[in-house]
Amino acid sequence: MTDPRPGASAADVPALDAAELDTYFALMEAVSLLQHRLEQQLRAEGGISYVQFQLLARLNARGPLTMTELADGVVYSRSGLTYQAGLLEKAGLITRGPSPDDERATLVTITDHGRALFDRVLPGHVLVIRRLLFDPLTDDDLHHLGDIMTRVRDHMRAQPPRSAAPRKHRPR
Repeated sequence: MTDPRPGASAADVPALDAAELDTYFALMEAVSLLQHRLEQQLRAEGGISYVQFQLLARLNARGPLTMTELADGVVYSRSGLTYQAGLLEKAGLITRGPSPDDERATLVTITDHGRALFDRVLPGHVLVIRRLLFDPLTDDDLHHLGDIMTRVRDHMRAQPPRSAAPRKHRPR
């Protein structure tokens, strides 16, 4: 993979060919359309955002997690996650507290109310995913898409997680 280099000029970077460009735009458009529709469904049925749904889903599946584990899992900034967790906590969907294993870590736990909300919005979420993403695919397509996206995700995740990146300090 070519790492982005600050200050690299267009002359230093080979252009995408037509197939790469078409694939890139098709992927980004499909992701945007799916995410938009999922966001609409979650807001209408549960009053939560897609990111909030992701957090509840992770906590529901894995049990209590640290804020860092959540940030890495949903690929979200530390500050953005803190804000979203604050909203979820205020709504009574999660609790946050000190981790018994690491005094520097904050442990996040889904509440019964959070679990009930997750269970309520999940069927509609699955219906949207199935209708928009999986219905047009054959079983063979699904296998290939899963293989391709797993390789792409694993390649991207080989980089250190965003939560491990050094914090940017604002100039005084």
